[in-house]
Amino acid sequence: MTAPDTTASATQASPRPRLALWLGLAGLTAFLAVAALMIAGGDSPFTQAMDDAWRAAIGASSVDEVDGPLPMFFQYFGEGVGAIFIMLLSPIALFIVRRWRTALFWLASIMGSALVASQLVKHTVDRERPAADEAAGLFGPLFHTDHGSFPSGHSVTMGAFIVAVAALIPAAHRRLWWVAGVLLAVGMAWQRTLINAHYLSDTIAGLVAGASFVAIMWWAFAPLLEKDRGKPLTRKRS
Repeated sequence: MTAPDTTASATQASPRPRLALWLGLAGLTAFLAVAALMIAGGDSPFTQAMDDAWRAAIGASSVDEVDGPLPMFFQYFGEGVGAIFIMLLSPIALFIVRRWRTALFWLASIMGSALVASQLVKHTVDRERPAADEAAGLFGPLFHTDHGSFPSGHSVTMGAFIVAVAALIPAAHRRLWWVAGVLLAVGMAWQRTLINAHYLSDTIAGLVAGASFVAIMWWAFAPLLEKDRGKPLTRKRS
């Protein structure tokens, strides 16, 4: 009589993370609802009073006030060296260590969120960047910015990065990473408003959009990510 196969359940692929899917859908729904309200509000969206109060309290008046290592870390996280590392070197490294499925997830997450949740919505909402009003103690962007203020592209990238990393690390270490992720998210919102590049609502919406988009990608790519877990970094020589 043949013994039952007790290893079948152990080797069975882990189920898709349903919580990631539902949180992602809820987050994107909320993000799109806020974007619609921004369009309906025109030059005076429903968040404007909060945004102006926050900018008056946080916004800097000169580059000399924001050129320290911490603000500049967040400045270059989503552009320059940071963008090269996140969008180019990271997927290349994953391909080198034979994690091509993970690399595809990473590209779909980071590039997809940048194109859809950031640029597409930016041009649709078409919110103006914070304008200088020195009489009211408000200053304009201290660094070069592109078109559109809502959502913050840097914040979208940060939200996407936090969730993408969480999808790749072992579940046992995720709690510590979530704590670090919250600090990174708060830091990005602080820096983007410190330099007057965005309103507070732009940064919050960007973080939610990036994180939610990648949460859905996590659910979609879960079976492929599972195939890469524990795979040898190099091909065995025969």
